[in-house]
Amino acid sequence: MGTPALWAIFNACVLGALAIDLGILHRRPHRVSLSEAAVWSAVWVFLSLAFNLWIFETHGRTAALEFLTGYVVEKSLSLDNIFVFVLVFRAFGIEPRLQHQVLHWGLLGALTFRGAMIGIGTALVRRFAWVLYPFGAFLLFSGVRMLWRGQHDFHPEHNPILHWSRRVLPVSPKQTHETFFVIENGSRMFTSLFLALLVLEISDLLFAVDSIPAVFGITRDPFIVYTSNVCAILGLRAFYFLLAGALPYFRYLDTGLAAILVFIGGKMLAEPWFHLSTVAALGVISLIIGIAIGASIVAAKRTN
Repeated sequence: MGTPALWAIFNACVLGALAIDLGILHRRPHRVSLSEAAVWSAVWVFLSLAFNLWIFETHGRTAALEFLTGYVVEKSLSLDNIFVFVLVFRAFGIEPRLQHQVLHWGLLGALTFRGAMIGIGTALVRRFAWVLYPFGAFLLFSGVRMLWRGQHDFHPEHNPILHWSRRVLPVSPKQTHETFFVIENGSRMFTSLFLALLVLEISDLLFAVDSIPAVFGITRDPFIVYTSNVCAILGLRAFYFLLAGALPYFRYLDTGLAAILVFIGGKMLAEPWFHLSTVAALGVISLIIGIAIGASIVAAKRTN
């Protein structure tokens, strides 16, 4: 459904929103409060739903449902990104007032890399339709593996690329810098802020390997795949500041996310014999998320 003009307008709006966000509203580093995070989370969700309404008005019910389902899938799978954000900031000692800055630039990198991955995925699907079955098998495997082993064994300080960067790049030993680069003794050096950004980008690429094929299991339209990804990512920073403290209490969230991957992978593999409508898929995904959150709340109450 995306014409070249529509692609250009959407990306221009995204870049404009990001420029206003960091260039005007968040020019100075500060600790994001819970109320501020809640307001911005609501703003990004509202904008995403407004865009979904525009799709409904201009391209019909099917396209709108595909976008909404893709958005819900991406928003759900992005919850694991939040857990990784917490670990990375803790490992590098990034102050709360500087975290928004790291997430902002990390978001720009994520948009670039994901756009490239979606472009590659679209080309593969169009030329080799059978590639959807390896995608489905991979999602099924990832979901089962996540159910079996869990996902929260991530240790950012043990990342091999990080170790390589510290050996090759000149890194400042100080932990108090507010920028990604500093001049020390006449030489430009990287800071812990840059290393945290590097690990975040690598982590997002790993998560995108799961999430992008998952949306291809909902729709083959590259514009819907891309825009649902972008809309989910845009609200991720505010979502992080809103949920980071409460995330450990959602103990069954990983189980729910794994079940979503298994469901979408199975849906892709069964497509030649059994077609599940987008409405039904959205209902199943919403039910899985609801059960996971509900079970987590009940378990937390019993523990307390």
